[in-house]
Amino acid sequence: MKMNIPAGKSDMLNETIIDYIISLTHLYGLVHKDKVVEIFNLQNRERVNITILSGIMENTPDDLRKNFVEIYGDYFVHETIMEFDDFDEQLRKRSGKPHYIPARKELLKYKDGTYFEVTKEYRALLRYAIKNIFDGDEYAAEMLCEDVQGICQFDYSVPEIFEVFNTRGVDFKSEKQINEIMPLVMELANNTRIWENNGHTPQEIFEKYEKPHLRPLPDKPFEFGGADIIDFKSGRKIGRNDPCPCGSGKKYKKCCLGKGGESK
Repeated sequence: MKMNIPAGKSDMLNETIIDYIISLTHLYGLVHKDKVVEIFNLQNRERVNITILSGIMENTPDDLRKNFVEIYGDYFVHETIMEFDDFDEQLRKRSGKPHYIPARKELLKYKDGTYFEVTKEYRALLRYAIKNIFDGDEYAAEMLCEDVQGICQFDYSVPEIFEVFNTRGVDFKSEKQINEIMPLVMELANNTRIWENNGHTPQEIFEKYEKPHLRPLPDKPFEFGGADIIDFKSGRKIGRNDPCPCGSGKKYKKCCLGKGGESK
């Protein structure tokens, strides 16, 4: 589809603008067109203006749709937010928070909707899972940790975390093991970049505002017996990072998860 971009702008520039829109939408969940212009001009020699962004919004390129980016007013918005009618709430949660702006090379990695920053907290959880849960099976441990990271990024809760363990067939050996792994999960949660913080981690927002934005561990240790959240069920379930069974081509966590459907 032809974009309404002033003559003289190269195809490469046009493609780069689109890459920025997709990357920023994946990183922030939603982004105002003025912020796209600001960040693009901060990181590139060639400049764009609001007229170019307005033209893109009026004639939405197919690449945006293919990468789950929708237009809503003056914002580029991830389709997940629109599907759950969550725009106003998302806007409210991030009010007054600064935007995390990674270097250009890092930022453009977010064009891949499955990309996330692999932190030392993620690696710590992965090492523990490889050694203590999966007996050296690095692939199984990585699938678990990616699912946990997805929970931390989009809809964190302790029951959801334990449901991931359930889905991946984790059989905890003792209460001690649960209480060893949960602090690692919380550290990952507090150092994962999330939409409602404009790409900042809870830890970064805590340090900037000195407010209780961190995700705390429960006051009491987890009990090994009797808690529904660790009542592991039999049978294979769809993992958060598995293809959605609806056939959309998206990951389950970015599609039907949370819509009330059960995976079989």
